[in-house]
Amino acid sequence: MTHSPTDNRVPAMPSPAFTDRLLRAAMTVAALVASAALWWPWPAEAAPRIKEVAMVQGVRANQLMGYGLVIGLDGTGDQTTQAPFTSQSLNSMLQQMGITVPAGTTMQLKNVAAVLVTAQLPAFAQPGQQIDVSVASIGNAKSLRGGSLVTTPLKGADGQIYAMAQGGLIVGGAGASAGGAKVQINHLSGGRIPQGATVERAVPTPLAQGETIQLDLSSADFATARAVAQAINAAKGAGTAQALDGRVVKVKAPQNIDERVSFLADVENLPLELAMPAAKVVLNPRTGSIVLNQAVAISPCAVAHGSLSVTISSTPVISQPGPFSSGTTQVAEKADIAISQQGGSIITLPGTAQLADVVKALNSLGATPQDLLAILQAMKSAGALNADIEVI
Repeated sequence: MTHSPTDNRVPAMPSPAFTDRLLRAAMTVAALVASAALWWPWPAEAAPRIKEVAMVQGVRANQLMGYGLVIGLDGTGDQTTQAPFTSQSLNSMLQQMGITVPAGTTMQLKNVAAVLVTAQLPAFAQPGQQIDVSVASIGNAKSLRGGSLVTTPLKGADGQIYAMAQGGLIVGGAGASAGGAKVQINHLSGGRIPQGATVERAVPTPLAQGETIQLDLSSADFATARAVAQAINAAKGAGTAQALDGRVVKVKAPQNIDERVSFLADVENLPLELAMPAAKVVLNPRTGSIVLNQAVAISPCAVAHGSLSVTISSTPVISQPGPFSSGTTQVAEKADIAISQQGGSIITLPGTAQLADVVKALNSLGATPQDLLAILQAMKSAGALNADIEVI
C-alpha cells in the first residue's frame, strides 16, 4: 500500500487588489445599512394627536331610525296573534301596491318579522352614498337568518327622510331545535346589512361659517385644553388658539374653504405632550371587568380575603307502597345544604406608584374579578387606593 506524501504547502494569501475590493464592498453595505436606519420608520411610541382628543364642533354623525319588515324567513317570523302590528304593517304595504285583504281575514304569517332599522349618517355624507344599517326584531321572531329587508325609509330627529334601506341580512349566528331541545350560537334576532342604505339627503355642516372654529375635547381636562392651544399656537402663530375652559378650544381659521380644510388637516395632525391623567379605576359589576389607568397608586395596607361557598344538592327519594295496598308510588326530593368557608390570611400590600406593581399586588390575593370589585371598593373606603372609582 502506498501513502501519498503530506502536503505541507502554505495557502496562498489573497492579493492586495482582492482585499481592497472586499473592503470597499463591506463599506458600501455598511453605508446602505446606516442610511436605511435614517429613513426607515422604526416603531416607536407615537405621541397622541389633536384628532384623537378633540373634534370639530358640528362635524359629527347623525342617528337615523326606521320601521320595516323582514321577509323570506324560514318559518321563524313573528306570531301574528301575539304581534298584531306585523300583520297591520303587511296590510298597509299591500294596500300601497293595490292589493286589498278582505276584512276579518286572520293572516297566519310565519315568514315575516317586524324590525327596527338604525344607521349612522356620517358627517359630509352626500346623496347616493351608501351606509351600513343594523336591523333588530321588535316582535317574537325566532330568527332573522336568511331574511331580506323591504325598502324602509330612515328618518332623523327632525322627522325628515335621509336614507332608504333595503337588502339581505347578515346574521352572525346559527340555531336548531328538535324534540324539545334547542341549540343556539350567538344572537339570531338581530343583524346587519353592509352598505344597505342609500343616502337621499345631506345634512348641512357649519364648517365654513364664522371666523373661528371650535374644538371640543373628548373629556374635560384643563391640561389637555392648554396642550391643544399651545400646540396650535406653536405651529400656526401666537394667538391662533385659545382655551376657553377644560373642554372647548377656540381657533381662528382662514375664511377660504380650501384654506380652511388644509388648515384643519394640519391642526388635526399636530402632536401633543399630554400630562398624566387623573387616577381612575373603572368597574363593571355585570361582567366583572376592572380597568386601571397608569396613574393608579396604592398606599401601604393589609388585606384579608376569604371565600364563602354554599352547596345545595338534591337527591330523589322513591316511596313505594306496600303490597295489596291502594297507595301509589311517590317521588320526593331530599335536599342537603352545606356551607364551607376558606380562611383568608392577611396580606400586606406595599405602597407603589407603578401600575405593574399594583396589578402584581392584586394578583397576589388570589381573588376572582368579582372579589376584586369588593376589595378595591374597600381599599378606597380605607384611603389606601389613590384613585377615583367609576362603576359602569
